[in-house]
Amino acid sequence: MDTKDNDPKNRLQNMKLKEVHKVWGQTEADIIKGYLESQGIPCLLQGRIHQSLYPFDVDGLGEIKIFTSEEDSDLAKELLENHEEKQPD
Repeated sequence: MDTKDNDPKNRLQNMKLKEVHKVWGQTEADIIKGYLESQGIPCLLQGRIHQSLYPFDVDGLGEIKIFTSEEDSDLAKELLENHEEKQPD
C-alpha cells in the first residue's frame, strides 16, 4: 500500500477545492489551517506573495485564502463560524 494515498494533502490534489475563509496574514492562516486539520479537514493555503519572503499586508498582498475539498467545505465553514463566536471580545 502506498503511503502517499493516505496523506490528506495528496488527496486534496485530486479533488475540487472550495474557498472557505480568507485572512490577512500568515500567522492567522497557519492557526486556522492547524485548527481545521486537527478536526480532520485537510486544507491548502493560497496567497498572492510568498509570505516568508515578503511579509506584507498592503493593498491586499497579505491576503491568504484557505481552501478545503468541496466535500469538507460546509463543515469547515461551520467550525470556523462556531469558533469565532466563542472568542472573547
